[in-house]
Amino acid sequence: MTYKILFDNYTSHPDLKALWGFSCYIPELKLLFDTGSNGRVLLQNAQKMGIDLKEARYLFISHPHWDHIGGLDSVLEINPDLTLFIPNSFSPRLVEDLKPQCKEVVAVGEEPRKLLEGVHSTGVMGGVEHSLVLDTPKGLEVVVGCSHPGVVKIAKRAMSMEDRTIRYIIGGFHLFERRDEFIERVAHGLKSLGVACITPTHCSGKRAAQIFTQIFGQGYKRGGVGEIIAC
Repeated sequence: MTYKILFDNYTSHPDLKALWGFSCYIPELKLLFDTGSNGRVLLQNAQKMGIDLKEARYLFISHPHWDHIGGLDSVLEINPDLTLFIPNSFSPRLVEDLKPQCKEVVAVGEEPRKLLEGVHSTGVMGGVEHSLVLDTPKGLEVVVGCSHPGVVKIAKRAMSMEDRTIRYIIGGFHLFERRDEFIERVAHGLKSLGVACITPTHCSGKRAAQIFTQIFGQGYKRGGVGEIIAC
């Protein structure tokens, strides 16, 4: 799959704006993953990258924290023909408000769930967050929002669902406040599971980027607004 990062904490592209949060677009599926913290910035970045979010058909929200749903209203305003995949940790009142604004709202519980052909949810882990699992011919690919349940636990859940090795993980690993020793354990843990490529971005932190680069070598793929990754 191809991952086009629309929203992230940093960017190497002067025409694109970085804010705290995460969102990426998967054109093969016409699927938007999360919406960052600011709708105006999300739409501006998408436009400058040549991505028309009116063409999206699916919106996967990992968890209902401000830095992942901040652009939700803006996306639905320009594209109400979206199917939303959300965790059941969303406020029931928010879910009711969302239903008339989109094509369909699919709330995922704790059990893993097939969403589309080759597209699954891990099910809600840690009471708040679910992750996207894509079954590709080359192996599993996993997209995470903030990895609040722990990215190694998420990876193990994904592998248990499909009994296949993970080739790529992208998203926030929530390591920005962790010590080097903890980050190294996470990196080695993912490596031991057979993960080949990795993009720790958003809340992963600068130190995590350095450590993952050392451990994964060429398997480390840089994140940031504007990056287009096909691992």
